[in-house]
Formats: sequence, C-alpha cells, structure tokens
Amino acid sequence: MKRDNAGPGAGSRGKPPSQTQRNGPEMVGELLGGFLEKVGLREAVLRADVLEDWEERVGEAIGKVTRAQGIRGTSLIVEVRSSAWLMELNLMKSEILRKVNEGRTEGLIERIVFVLAEQ
Repeated sequence: MKRDNAGPGAGSRGKPPSQTQRNGPEMVGELLGGFLEKVGLREAVLRADVLEDWEERVGEAIGKVTRAQGIRGTSLIVEVRSSAWLMELNLMKSEILRKVNEGRTEGLIERIVFVLAEQ
C-alpha cells in the first residue's frame, strides 16, 4: 500500500489545505461586510447606525424632543416635537451634522432634514 506523503491536513490530490478547505470558520461580520460591499449596501448600513446612536451623539436635551426617523440616500430624517424646536434645530444644523459624523470615516451623513412630527 502506497502512503500519501502530503501529510495530515492536506487536501485532495495532494493540494495544500488553503486550496481545498478554509482554515476554520469565518466571522459572520466579515462575511456580511464583504457581501454588503459586493452588492453596494455597505455605506447604507453604516449610515443606519446613526439611527441607534442619535441621542448619544446629539445629547439628552435634543434627544428628548426629536426622533431619528430614517435614512434616505445620504440624508438623515429627524422628527421634531414642536415648531419652536424645529426652527432652533435648523439653526444648529451644521453643528448637529458634525456631531452625527464625528469619529466616522464611512457611511457619512451629508444632510439632515428636520420635519415636524405628526401629533
């Protein structure tokens, strides 16, 4: 009987393991990130993180009177409780945009749209 000199872990027909099998499981995050990049959704998913981080980024005072409603393209849509706050936040828009994008290198928000919340 002839012995296979390829050694333990060698793939079929003497190929190195890297050509026939993976060296272990891949992280779901890495697989998902690659998939999202491939289908062109990576930036959109990164932008959506802002929805969860809204109050933390803008502070408690603004967070109490607003709700990050959604993302449309590169714009963040934010509902505001009152017209007085709506006017105030529009004056602070550039500062708020800076806070929203602070520390981010990808999935940046380019514009914030404040809308009056339906009562």
